[in-house]
Amino acid sequence: MDEKIPFKNLHSREYSGHKKKVHSVAWNCIGTKLASGSVDQTARIWYIEPHGHGKVKDIELKGHTDSVDQLCWDPKHADLIATASGDKTVRLWDARSGKCSQQAELSGENINITYKPDGTHVAVGNRDDELTILDVRKFKPIHKRKFNYEVNEIAWNVTGEMFFLTTGNGTVEVLSYPSLRPLDTLTAHTAGCYCIAIDPVGRYFAVGSADSLVSLWNISEMLCVRTFTKLEWPVRTISFNHTGDFIASASEDLFIDISNVHTGRTVHQIPCRAAMNSVEWNPKYNLLAYAGDDKNKYQADEGVFRIFGFENA
Repeated sequence: MDEKIPFKNLHSREYSGHKKKVHSVAWNCIGTKLASGSVDQTARIWYIEPHGHGKVKDIELKGHTDSVDQLCWDPKHADLIATASGDKTVRLWDARSGKCSQQAELSGENINITYKPDGTHVAVGNRDDELTILDVRKFKPIHKRKFNYEVNEIAWNVTGEMFFLTTGNGTVEVLSYPSLRPLDTLTAHTAGCYCIAIDPVGRYFAVGSADSLVSLWNISEMLCVRTFTKLEWPVRTISFNHTGDFIASASEDLFIDISNVHTGRTVHQIPCRAAMNSVEWNPKYNLLAYAGDDKNKYQADEGVFRIFGFENA
């Protein structure tokens, strides 16, 4: 277990390019590119050198006519990315050319998107608590289901046999995949469950809630093993690092908490200037991308994201 990351010697870099606030950040499967999705109706692809050197080039993905609320990379292809927007479309892009290769018109304003770990399916959630599963090759819906409760974030487990929904009732619904039959309802929190993250090693998943807690669950026994209590506001976003040893969580508190998964102790806090919308660890390096509601001195959106984990030169 890597307890010896010198967090104190690490710093953040800022990346600007969007005209409005950034809602979502995500790394490609090999950790070389970061995508950012913004209220300015675009996504951008950034080539990030892991040691922080060199000029950063970015490519703009243009075509959505509403906010790009969430995006996710193909887990098997380092240059394919899917975006979900309030304009009711889901789009597939080639990150090298910036061209949209596929587009699906769905029935509602899309707020969540995630890939099945084998790259064959994409799940999309919308504001009307409807789940759509798309076959990636044909880019056509193969399942649609509307739920009679508030569905927040969605995720597959590492093998793709289980599908999780976090709900406004404080539960996590566990479905079998591909049948989407209910397997379990976990009473996880006393308030709505907002976000979910799967440990890349496959041992745990974590749930962030409006009660300001993050709960850690053993995936094989479906038992809560620990809670992280550092935040005081509803938890908006959480992410495990690539070894599964650290978890980052963020809210409207003016810091991002990084805790040791095994002990529950905070190992570092990254100060921030605004509520956070998205945190995501790189799949290969201890680099954490984060984006929030940053404003400039004129109270206009800054449209920036930052990456923490660069060593002081």
